[in-house]
Amino acid sequence: MTLTRTLRLKKHADRRLKAGHLWLYSNEIDTEATPLKDIEAGEQAVVEAANGKALGVAYVNPHSLICARMVSRDPKQGLDRSLLVHRLNQALSLRERLFARPYYRLVHGEGDLLPGLVIDRYDEVLVVQFNTAGMQAVAAELLDALDKVLSPRVVVLRNDTSGRRQEGLELGVEVVKGELPERVLLEENGVRFAAPVLDGQKTGWFYDHRVNRAWLNGLVAGKRVLDLFSYVGGWGVQAAANGASEVLCVDASGPALERVAENAALNGLHEQVAVGEGDAFEVLAALKAEGEEFDVVILDPPAFIRKRKDIPNGERAYAKLNREAMRLLGRDGLLLSASCSMHLAPERLIDVVRGAVRHQDRQGQILFQGHQGPDHPVHPAIPETSYLKALGVRVFRD
Repeated sequence: MTLTRTLRLKKHADRRLKAGHLWLYSNEIDTEATPLKDIEAGEQAVVEAANGKALGVAYVNPHSLICARMVSRDPKQGLDRSLLVHRLNQALSLRERLFARPYYRLVHGEGDLLPGLVIDRYDEVLVVQFNTAGMQAVAAELLDALDKVLSPRVVVLRNDTSGRRQEGLELGVEVVKGELPERVLLEENGVRFAAPVLDGQKTGWFYDHRVNRAWLNGLVAGKRVLDLFSYVGGWGVQAAANGASEVLCVDASGPALERVAENAALNGLHEQVAVGEGDAFEVLAALKAEGEEFDVVILDPPAFIRKRKDIPNGERAYAKLNREAMRLLGRDGLLLSASCSMHLAPERLIDVVRGAVRHQDRQGQILFQGHQGPDHPVHPAIPETSYLKALGVRVFRD
């Protein structure tokens, strides 16, 4: 690949790159020397320090706040089919060390040195998201590289993310290889699920909570479980499979709850798993009014904090949710409280839970602090790649 574009940085703007970071912001570019407006969205360029020293290759989007993302530290090696094959092989070798079965996140963006790319694997079905203009520009090469590395039977493009909208890219969902089976199956912690890869959330499934679910699975035998924001039953159906006496899955989406019932039946658990449709806060109030009580409550809400400006309102929402959920726990219950909001620091989630415990005049013990699974690797120089938090908390009356 011959690279003719250059991107010159301002003085001292190379410090984060030298520390390992992959992102460049528009205010770090010397736009007099290398005008951003002259570069097409998705085009690759050699990144230079202020003194002209080449630092590597990045793809560029002049219309985005993160205007460039590094793809190589070799100024002669751009993101082409050869590098894509290499990075995919690196990602695959990690997952094959971690998991015995082919159900996992295969590529996790910056964590796998492929910024803007997400690939989830359901055995021979791959669901791919190109979230940036730079990744979209090499889509054909990426699909060819996937054929070489894995030869998938089916490839689905879930290009309907908010990230694409921010990058100025078209939205759409399509099957670009093979014929999608009627049900796309996966296995997690020994339990089978059908994932709605075309019209479900994200790629159809959330592999990131696998380890956290495994921890909770060991504590639910004989318990009555409430799974709020259940989506298709990842937490609740696994709880039933691990001996929970009753599970109530609650979600605002009727189609998601139909999937819960399907997944419960898939595992012969339809008698243990019930569903309830509605707003989580309203359902919590109704259950309390009806005198319902649970041994375990699971809170895995969507991100209440998407941007920094959302932090105050988002923290209040998390606090209210945890307070109301604790009201439904018995005298000695277990709360699993999770957050996928990157802007909510782990210590703040602990503060939220502590405040909720005291508000209910109870005692709390943190038994477990969880994180995203190892198929969602964290880039050590990019704090933003660490986003998922889960607390297992014993809530009891003294």
